[in-house]
Amino acid sequence: MDRRSGLDRRRGPGRRRGEVRKAAEEGEISGELLEFVMAIDEYKRVNERPFPSWTEVFEIIHYLGYRKTADRAHHVNAPGDAGAE
Repeated sequence: MDRRSGLDRRRGPGRRRGEVRKAAEEGEISGELLEFVMAIDEYKRVNERPFPSWTEVFEIIHYLGYRKTADRAHHVNAPGDAGAE
């Protein structure tokens, strides 16, 4: 299979981290999102877990200092919100 075709999507060890750094350098990821992605990557590395559970992700979010301070907002794509302003 021709790797240049984009059809071969296999990744080697550490490749994802390189892509995150590249995206950050190009301005695609910045601020809070970059901090979150890096915290997830660190958690996975330290705990040798390729995919943290939702409970672990929630713990990481709390570790970063996020807390619920307001009621949940309506999502723009939620059913029944079409055309609502």
